[in-house]
Amino acid sequence: MLSNQINTSLKAPDVTQYMDYRIYLKDFFEYKKSYFSKSKTPYHSGTFSAACGLKSPQYLKLVLSGERNLSKKSISAFSKALQLKKDESLDFELLVLSNQETDPNARALLFKELMDYRVQTKLRQGLINPHAFEQVPDWVTWVLYEMADLRDQSLDEKTIQEKLRKKASLPQIKKAIKKLFDLKLLEIDENFQIKKARHLIENPDQVPPELVRSLQAQFMYLALESLYQDPPTERELASATLSLTQKEFEDIRFKLRHLRKSIQKDTQVARHKERGNRLYQLNIQFFPVTAKESPSLKLKN
Repeated sequence: MLSNQINTSLKAPDVTQYMDYRIYLKDFFEYKKSYFSKSKTPYHSGTFSAACGLKSPQYLKLVLSGERNLSKKSISAFSKALQLKKDESLDFELLVLSNQETDPNARALLFKELMDYRVQTKLRQGLINPHAFEQVPDWVTWVLYEMADLRDQSLDEKTIQEKLRKKASLPQIKKAIKKLFDLKLLEIDENFQIKKARHLIENPDQVPPELVRSLQAQFMYLALESLYQDPPTERELASATLSLTQKEFEDIRFKLRHLRKSIQKDTQVARHKERGNRLYQLNIQFFPVTAKESPSLKLKN
């Protein structure tokens, strides 16, 4: 006979660790089933559906399988059923919206918003060291630091805004300039030229991964904008979809890392001889499109 006990040793899945809300929902459902596995009233799909305000468990199954999406109203109901706190509820909403968005531009912007929100939430919760956060630049600070290597230099905020094609606001630019000089990352030399005083990030291995992801998301969004804004003669954005073994993936990943480091080194040496005349962003994106191979999908001899 079942006792009226619950398994309190289990920990609920953390929504902030997920990039796919459907996987999160599946994990939450499995957690609830295990949590009440020793109870007289076990947790099942009908229980979950009712808590989410759904009339039928069938709709929940369609959501989990990707055949149906959540509406704005449903997102709020699911947040209550998932017992999410205020910060977690907004995280869940951004996660759902970014997953369900079909327009690439809007999806990228929502993804960037989600990454930024997660960083700010962890800062408020004290899970990210404020000092570490201050050491990691946003894309505006990063770009302004690299602009020290250009021939045409300026600290005038409106001039910089024009150079950045108005992608950054004047307050953003002002804050970035102040940060670069306060942290002694930039300085003015004897010829009244702006120059780099030290590396932008001294210890990259110590940077929290959330901050790295947030910065990378910002640059990826800039790349997406360039796809529509810049003519093909002024950019190089190409794609190749490849079927690879794990070893081939590791080999290509190694080569790409070597290529990036080689380009950076050669460019840094060249900038000691001559300043650049325009700033470019090099992104290398190499990522999985399909899930890992499942043993059940392997062909039998």
